[in-house]
Amino acid sequence: MKLASLRDSTQRRDGRLVVVSRDLTRYLDAHSIAPTLQAALDDWARLEPSLQTLSARVNAGEGTSFDPEKCLSPLPRAFQWADGSAYVNHVELVRKARGAELPPSFWTDPLMYQGGSDGFLAPTEDIPLADAQWGLDFEAEVAVITDDVPQACDARAAGEHIRLLMLVNDVSLRGLIAGELAKGFGFFQSKPASAFSPVAVTPDELGSAWDGGRVHLPLRVQLNGRDFGRANAGVDMTFDFPALIAHAAKTRSLAAGTIIGSGTVSNRDADGGPGRPIDEGGLGYSCIAEQRTVEQLRTGAVSTPFLSSGDQVKIEMRDANDRSIFGSIDQRVVAVKDHA
Repeated sequence: MKLASLRDSTQRRDGRLVVVSRDLTRYLDAHSIAPTLQAALDDWARLEPSLQTLSARVNAGEGTSFDPEKCLSPLPRAFQWADGSAYVNHVELVRKARGAELPPSFWTDPLMYQGGSDGFLAPTEDIPLADAQWGLDFEAEVAVITDDVPQACDARAAGEHIRLLMLVNDVSLRGLIAGELAKGFGFFQSKPASAFSPVAVTPDELGSAWDGGRVHLPLRVQLNGRDFGRANAGVDMTFDFPALIAHAAKTRSLAAGTIIGSGTVSNRDADGGPGRPIDEGGLGYSCIAEQRTVEQLRTGAVSTPFLSSGDQVKIEMRDANDRSIFGSIDQRVVAVKDHA
């Protein structure tokens, strides 16, 4: 089942829940079942069968033409957005970029930060940039949405609370991160609004690519129309989603509609190194910071700039038959003075 939230004047902040066909061409309105995705998640056990009935109908050919341009993020705002850093290769690289060592505990205890969740960018909405010196970067990720998760839930049980998956562009301001982390309180200004894919999908939509904790498919990233990354989300993921959920729930319960991110998808090279650009036969990168770090390590100088006004970022995942699963996050960077 695939779910989306369309722009709607009566549900201005939260959008109108629709069920989308598997091929992303049609939708059926789900308002009679649940007005919003959050409402569906609040009563998932009771409402899912009715939503699945709509899904069967739309996949049989019923429905209205689906336009991702009319989508908000599946949850346009959420009670909680907690982003992990499950790919330790990524953590190691970005820490090298700011001269920080990787503590051994990072291999056994997940990193996680609590991001702003009061409003997300739509999947095709412009990314505003107020100051080029802030080092605007994209971070391509996978995320899950949970139902209610009890406190102290272990990883085995945590997997049973995954209801939906989607893609993420975790927008980051690299030029602000080091200063914020030096204060000892973590990210805030350096993490503006993120964006999510047009649709969120139930795990069964992924078929054998979903093993209950990881998505074993490449995450495709393009920058200005050129391939930038295609790291496999199921490879080098040190902590799977059940482990991340259990980590988040160690001292608190998680409300239905909690979003847990994987962190930037990152693969090592076949020789165990940090990875190579796509144009050199590697899998590339899911953020600019990784490519810049590799450039510094290999040549002693950085040649790839962070994002600037006019740049276009596209993030997508396709199945074994080359069909888009979640639709595309497709965003343009716009200077704030041009964005107003």
